[in-house]
Amino acid sequence: MKKNNVLKTLASSREISLLMVMLLIVAIITWRNPIFLTLKNISDMLTNYSTTMILALGMMLVLLIGGIDISIGATIALSGMFSALIMRDNQGVPVVVAFLMSIGVGLICGLLIGLVIVKGKVPPIIATLGFMNIYRGLTYLMARNQWVPAYQIPTAYKQFATGRYLTFGVLNNMITVMLLCYILFFFFLKYTKTGRRIYATGSNVEAAQFSGIDTDRIKFFAYGTMGLLSGLVGALWVSIYASAQGDMAMGIEMDVIASCVIGGVSLSGGRGSVTGVFLGALIMAILGNALPLVGISQFWQDGLKGLIILVAIILNVLTQRSIIANNLRRRQA
Repeated sequence: MKKNNVLKTLASSREISLLMVMLLIVAIITWRNPIFLTLKNISDMLTNYSTTMILALGMMLVLLIGGIDISIGATIALSGMFSALIMRDNQGVPVVVAFLMSIGVGLICGLLIGLVIVKGKVPPIIATLGFMNIYRGLTYLMARNQWVPAYQIPTAYKQFATGRYLTFGVLNNMITVMLLCYILFFFFLKYTKTGRRIYATGSNVEAAQFSGIDTDRIKFFAYGTMGLLSGLVGALWVSIYASAQGDMAMGIEMDVIASCVIGGVSLSGGRGSVTGVFLGALIMAILGNALPLVGISQFWQDGLKGLIILVAIILNVLTQRSIIANNLRRRQA
């Protein structure tokens, strides 16, 4: 009986299943190329994919309320370019101020999207598609179709991505920021009223409104948070790549959504966990880092990512149907 209970727990826990899948992938990749499991490669992988992992948290909030945001790449470009241009034209701008400006631009972008969706009643996919083109166009206009090269960005700003001073030499700053975001979101969603209201809004909007929850404010908050994190990533992006270009972060939305879906976040809202998103984003990071190491071409990499997203969505739909069916059986019993 105990053995059966253990197996049931393993089968029913999305996080444990993801962990087992991840360990299997790591074992296969390490067998093909032992370099993958070295500390340097793991550190480089987490540093390079920390931006995607941070964005997955914001996308999780948006998906939890039953929405979606495909404008995050354009928001990253606009906010990152804004801070890069300010630093280019004002060399004395402190690193903290440049980061805050980028975060501020991202927050405004997210709030505008939330305003159109909440007050204008525009479907999220349509609203974010429109803003994606608006923000990308503004980026090119603001930069006059030029880019900000490394020598025009202050050294202190570029050193943030490679530095370790936030943890006194233990972890890279990019990894530290990413982990802090996950810790903050874990406690926020688990132990605050707003966190519980986000889940309630995504599960059943009408029931949430009936219970006194201001669902419009929750939606506004979710899109604002997504914009804020996109602004943060815009600042980090310029730091890690030591340049700002109009086309930066183009197409990153797919990796971010895939991280959430693989992590068990429901596309219809109301279901998902920070732990699951972390594991889903980590699996995407592992695949992105490992596929070139085992000699798989870029064309096949894109195809495999698409296949993974498709399989994850199918599994999510099947899991959700199973949960609904089980709930109906319990009610009838």
